[in-house]
Amino acid sequence: MLGRLASWLRGSPAPAPLDPAEVPALDARLAGMEAGERLAWAWERFGARAAIGTSFQPAGIVLLHLAKRRGLDLPAFTLDTGLLFRETIELKSVLQDHLGIVVESVLPDLDLTEQARRHGDRLWERDPDACCGLRKVAPLGRKLRELDVWITGLRRDGSAARAATPFLEAVAREDGSAVWKLNPLADWTRERVWAHLKEHRLPHNPLHDRGYRSIGCSVCTKPAGEGADERAGRWPGFDKTECGLHTRLRRPSA
Repeated sequence: MLGRLASWLRGSPAPAPLDPAEVPALDARLAGMEAGERLAWAWERFGARAAIGTSFQPAGIVLLHLAKRRGLDLPAFTLDTGLLFRETIELKSVLQDHLGIVVESVLPDLDLTEQARRHGDRLWERDPDACCGLRKVAPLGRKLRELDVWITGLRRDGSAARAATPFLEAVAREDGSAVWKLNPLADWTRERVWAHLKEHRLPHNPLHDRGYRSIGCSVCTKPAGEGADERAGRWPGFDKTECGLHTRLRRPSA
């Protein structure tokens, strides 16, 4: 009983004021750690106010597994747009059972019917940026009000736009306050991620076996084939490779 109480207290610290000026030194410190140690650092400092955000890409599955192996009770969440592939929804259930975890589904404010009434039917075909804003960026902004650290599966080799991904950075909540973004796998390669999945016999989205490189909403993702850029197949027909989660959140004011 006392052990569980101590764990609960450690996992539920009061909100901590975050100083973006700390980021460069901490980023350098995190560079000398392994990915699991980076997760442990987040848990030890922030407890349940650090959470893994995942869309069940291979890197996100690795993060969930590393946390589980180390006994870190880091919360996990996913942005359920209401447009996910059936395979993605099924993978969530499989992973929860396989790892013995719960992944919170964060939903948009508008269901698809209400979005169509306000903004027109099939908004993703006319203005995918607006659709992503409503169904992904805004729900994430709401979720970040509860957190001090948002943990992602971003990797530097994921795309040219992600090549300079640090281990730790600061982004702003809607009110301008800082929330930290931890990227424990920034220095991992795609090959290393898949090797980890295979070594530990972790489930993955079967769409990857059908030529899908990166998997988002079913209405905006197409197979791209082996060897294509990792973001290929997203928003075909548009000059767009990011939903906005990692590009539209501004940096906090100094």
